[in-house]
Amino acid sequence: MPHFTSPALTRRGFLAGTAAGTSLIALHPFSAFAASNQAHLRIMETTDLHVHVFPYDYYSDRPVDTVGLARTAAIIETIRAEATNALLVDNGDFLQGNPMGDYIAYERGMKEGDLHPVIAAMNTLAFDASTLGNHEFNYGLDFLMKSLAGASFPVVSANISKTLGTAPRQDETLLRPYVILDRSVTDGAGQSHPIRLGLIGFVPPQVMTWDRRHLEGKVGARDIVAAAQAWVPQMREEGCDLVVALNHSGIGAAEHEEGMENAAVPLARVEGIDAILTGHSHLVFPSPAFEGVAGVDAARGTISGKPGVMGGFWGSHLGLIDLLLERDGNAWRVVNFTTEARPIYERGEDRKVTPLVDSVETVLASVQQQHDETLDYIRRAVGKTEAPLHSYFALVADDPSVQIVSIAQRWYIEEMMKGTPHEGLPVLSAAAPFKAGGRGGPDYYTDVPAGDVAIKNVADLYLYPNTIRAVRVTGAQVKDWLERSAGIFNQITPGMADQVLLNPDFPSYNFDVIDGVSYEIDLSQPSKFGPKGEVLNPGSSRIVKLSHAGGPVDPAAEFIIATNNYRATGGGNFPGAGGDTVVFEGPDTNRDIIVRYIHERGSINPAADGNWRFAAMPGTSVLFDTGPRAADHIADLKGMVIESAGDGPDGFMRLRISL
Repeated sequence: MPHFTSPALTRRGFLAGTAAGTSLIALHPFSAFAASNQAHLRIMETTDLHVHVFPYDYYSDRPVDTVGLARTAAIIETIRAEATNALLVDNGDFLQGNPMGDYIAYERGMKEGDLHPVIAAMNTLAFDASTLGNHEFNYGLDFLMKSLAGASFPVVSANISKTLGTAPRQDETLLRPYVILDRSVTDGAGQSHPIRLGLIGFVPPQVMTWDRRHLEGKVGARDIVAAAQAWVPQMREEGCDLVVALNHSGIGAAEHEEGMENAAVPLARVEGIDAILTGHSHLVFPSPAFEGVAGVDAARGTISGKPGVMGGFWGSHLGLIDLLLERDGNAWRVVNFTTEARPIYERGEDRKVTPLVDSVETVLASVQQQHDETLDYIRRAVGKTEAPLHSYFALVADDPSVQIVSIAQRWYIEEMMKGTPHEGLPVLSAAAPFKAGGRGGPDYYTDVPAGDVAIKNVADLYLYPNTIRAVRVTGAQVKDWLERSAGIFNQITPGMADQVLLNPDFPSYNFDVIDGVSYEIDLSQPSKFGPKGEVLNPGSSRIVKLSHAGGPVDPAAEFIIATNNYRATGGGNFPGAGGDTVVFEGPDTNRDIIVRYIHERGSINPAADGNWRFAAMPGTSVLFDTGPRAADHIADLKGMVIESAGDGPDGFMRLRISL
């Protein structure tokens, strides 16, 4: 189980302004009580930063205490001071994910020699290494490589290659697959000893689907475990004492499947890997959330028996693995370890957030100019809305924040279909709520008041820089597309009160509402599809009364669905959207289309048209958790019987809906 120390660890001076009290910090027991042949090595992990350097929510244009690398930085020096030897690494998804990332990519651009703001912040913090996340590819390879050129630390990725050979070790990888850091560690007697620390990186191979337009014909992807089985032995052959996997992949199934997205558990079983850093799924490990997961010890903090950690997202936590190493001849072995995800804030029973740290000024200063420019960027007005656009009820009722996305997509694709073989086919539009609570927390909702609509509001409506696509599907595929979406709901027993409505394993971005058809969802039926799109109950039918233009949808009829590149090329595993039904690939992002639509209209009033609802189930009620600010909008819901059911978990408000 690897731990690596960096010569860079003498670079703690970046926090000189906060280091005055470090002499009062007690050493970690591994450092305090290490024997003369033992050394304490501390691995610190950030993951899924998504350009969050400032503690600022650009979508709501206000400071927050729950995000930001500048806040995470405040505990890094403390953590370094608690250990004799320490290493700081990032686990991917740092270039994209908020309006600062979009501003740099779309407005300012990256020229040779430019320094990306998140790279500048990471350089300031003296990161030792990083790997790529899937979102690093969202802006294309040219942008990625220009951004990485400014990094003062190595970036590794073992399973993305410019050319795929007959075996992984014959690949020409896009970046170096791994890096070996020749460092020294100080033992319990104060003596220094050499150590070779190997860091290898992985990203979900699904990037080839998610960013096909940027990657197809340019790079290929290997299975994560297969790549590890090829490269880790070579790292050992080159004399690595410890190998640490920087795995931008979540903690999923225990058994390996070719091409799996969340491969942490089988990856950790690869011989030669000593510790594993995970990410991608925006969760915290170790934590009770993983109790009972096969191959995982949520209390001990192990994955397949090896120390593992996942440090939340957006800088919310710092992942931490402490290793007690013992020197055996000229080699090192792990004799003990602890794992932890240390938070930057806590949320009390009253839902109030209490920051546990302050921002580090040197980190803020490193991106201050780009932060100010981003604020100007997000505040530009593009039009007006006559009604508020919020997503508090987007999972239980037709919703204006989803409606405006659907309207704009449909408007664009109807124009694009003119003069093509597809002209005259009915155009539908599929859109999902991206900000609908869930793992993002009780404040993670779209909430645009009536009045001016700025770019920041459009970014809030549509989080990702996806590009527009159109697919040609049958009526049967339309129905199954909706059946796939309806998997977000638990099966509800008629006549019972207060049943939990939502499946927590189903992300809201896979809850597509299709505009242009009308339908009801019968919650008494089991879901046809599981959370990943797998068929569970092939004969089940939750979608009832599916109609178009006043009549039932013919399974053999053909339709055009406006959507995005992620969905159209297989993202979410939706029937009719596997890449083979695409009939139009637009150069414009879905966000830009929304901006253009609002700008051309000047004023919008995207009132929900009520094209979907739950089928009636007399005497039945369900419980639904949403953000506390939803209380201001309950009166806007028409045709629903809904009331407060007290407080939900983790700061949410709980509502009771009578079906």
